[in-house]
Amino acid sequence: MSRTLRTTLRSAAIAATAVALTGCISLFPKSDPTSLYRFGHVAAESSRPATGKTFGVYKTPTVFTRSAMSDRLLSVTNGEAAYIADARWVSPAIVLFDEAVARAFEGPDSQARLVTRGEAVKAAMALRLEVRSFETDYINGPKAAPEVLVEIRAVMTRSNDRALLGDKVFVARVKAADNRLSAIVPAYDQAVGQTLSEIVAWVGEAGAKLPPS
Repeated sequence: MSRTLRTTLRSAAIAATAVALTGCISLFPKSDPTSLYRFGHVAAESSRPATGKTFGVYKTPTVFTRSAMSDRLLSVTNGEAAYIADARWVSPAIVLFDEAVARAFEGPDSQARLVTRGEAVKAAMALRLEVRSFETDYINGPKAAPEVLVEIRAVMTRSNDRALLGDKVFVARVKAADNRLSAIVPAYDQAVGQTLSEIVAWVGEAGAKLPPS
């Protein structure tokens, strides 16, 4: 048999094997798909009815703790940080957080309206949000129901002269009902809703004290 013929037959055999394998996916092990979750869709609890005239607020880009800003769920056990396996946020946490902020300021209890630099409405103040902690804390060990910790520093400045109007840290700790993702994710919703509700009320109180523009 010539070398050319042997080469041709070998190539044909390899190609046939490859085609056969593409139709036999059961030969390969199957892994469970990664579950996708979201937070920030639970309406924040009403702190007080909104009264008075609304005012514009320019929100600067959010600062988010680097270890938790991606689509992975950060957990901390006895000071050791790790990501929860087989679980992801449907979008990076910083994106979901900004969407939750926008919804909170669009709620009926908010006197403040978030505006962009290009909008005709002039912003009375600027708001900077710094998410310092956004994690699942196993404070009682890795098998017990954890707590979700959300810590946000908020800084308000007046737009016309950049005078400081407020600098405050908002913290929420919500214990999950169980050590399962189906219970942990709702705890994130509650913690985010609590902190944003308090921030919206805080901004509203400061805006109400500003002189009319």
